[in-house]
Amino acid sequence: MTQPLRIGTRDSQLAVWQATLVQQELRQRGVNAELIYIKSDGDIDLVTPLYELGVQGIFTKTLDAALLSNRIDIAVHSMKDVPTQLAKGLQQAAVLPRASYKDILVYKGDKNALYDTLGFVNGKWFTVNEKHTLTTHHSPLTIATSSVRRKAQWLNRYPHHVLDNLRGNVNTRLRKLEESDWNGAIFAGAGLERIELRPENSIDLDWMLPAPSQGAIMIACRENDTASFNAVYPLNDEHTAICTRIEKDFLRVLMGGCTTPISALAVITNDKLLFRGNILSLDGKEKAEIESELPLSKAEGLGERSARTLLENGGQKIIESIRNA
Repeated sequence: MTQPLRIGTRDSQLAVWQATLVQQELRQRGVNAELIYIKSDGDIDLVTPLYELGVQGIFTKTLDAALLSNRIDIAVHSMKDVPTQLAKGLQQAAVLPRASYKDILVYKGDKNALYDTLGFVNGKWFTVNEKHTLTTHHSPLTIATSSVRRKAQWLNRYPHHVLDNLRGNVNTRLRKLEESDWNGAIFAGAGLERIELRPENSIDLDWMLPAPSQGAIMIACRENDTASFNAVYPLNDEHTAICTRIEKDFLRVLMGGCTTPISALAVITNDKLLFRGNILSLDGKEKAEIESELPLSKAEGLGERSARTLLENGGQKIIESIRNA
């Protein structure tokens, strides 16, 4: 390419970090690239909860439009923000190696008291049966998150706690937490770690299943743009692409979006793939889950199969309750 490859990105600190990473990776491969900053609707409205905005791709559609109008050549996304169905005329060009997929709790106040309330003892989370003896005898915590998935999983485990809404980029949310009377707020670990903002007063929520493709970075381009695709595809990590595709397929079959508490995680270890997925009611009281392990060579279509099995085993009932709500 004689002209620099135009990389479209949101202008938040995390989005720019991700786009800069892609830019650096491309330059190491001899591809000249420049950043084009575009503000998304999801960044402009920092008050309305995500589940009330009513659209999928709230953080990606502005970049999609820029791609389709040829204002940029590629777009860099946090993959969990990307809808299961890309806009017509666009394609996935590459998925970078995944960072941490875990959710974390950034907390305030006395660490030992909070750990005791949550049932985190000696570096271990208590099981579901064990934790009831710990949590029901403590004052309820107030935890902030804009994610219905995180809210449902938290209420499933701690039904007496209070969940409050929290919006904004990671810097804004950290500031709001500091200024509030909340006990803590839930973040994606990868987001804070990438821009070196993860506080010491934080803990991995190992029991919480992540959003499908959380922790992965995806690059999109136009379907007919062979030059951009060929420039970017060498950045693709095969295992991350496989795992995130399975998770997205699971989400797609369940017809999930920002308003549905759906979680999924696929992990490849020693040529085996372990998949876990679930769906919960909005209040966290109902839960359907599935887990399977199989050779990587037989993983094709696993996300779709797992979703259909889940629908037959309690998932459909939960989805219908969410739609009625």
